[in-house]
Amino acid sequence: MRFMVMVKATADSEAGVMPSEELLTQMGQYNEELVKAGVMLAGEGLHPSSRGARVRFSGAKRSVVDGPFAETKELVAGFWLIQVRSLDEAIEWVKRCPNPMPGDSEIEIRQVFEAEDFGAEFTPELREQEERLRAQVEARQ
Repeated sequence: MRFMVMVKATADSEAGVMPSEELLTQMGQYNEELVKAGVMLAGEGLHPSSRGARVRFSGAKRSVVDGPFAETKELVAGFWLIQVRSLDEAIEWVKRCPNPMPGDSEIEIRQVFEAEDFGAEFTPELREQEERLRAQVEARQ
């Protein structure tokens, strides 16, 4: 099972405050544990929302909203993509993480959909397309 582990933004992360050397060292050690255990698939920090944008959809119409975005507690400051056997295992890994922000912080864990989760609507043709695209992405890395 794959899980997206999202570090929620804080006022400091949205203000562009960079992590300390101590926190970067701790995160590096934690990431090393994840890699050695074969759990980590990807992980990155994100720039503040002031450097981003949102694309809103309304039927066929598209509109762009530039950051920053007001609801800091709803924003993501970083993420990991991990592969483990269960939500419980994902929780145990996240509990081992250094506190990603000074003071209070929160990390959200969400399971990633797999092809089989979509049922009959995910036809053999769509499955073949998905596999072909994944192979192309992997070949580029």
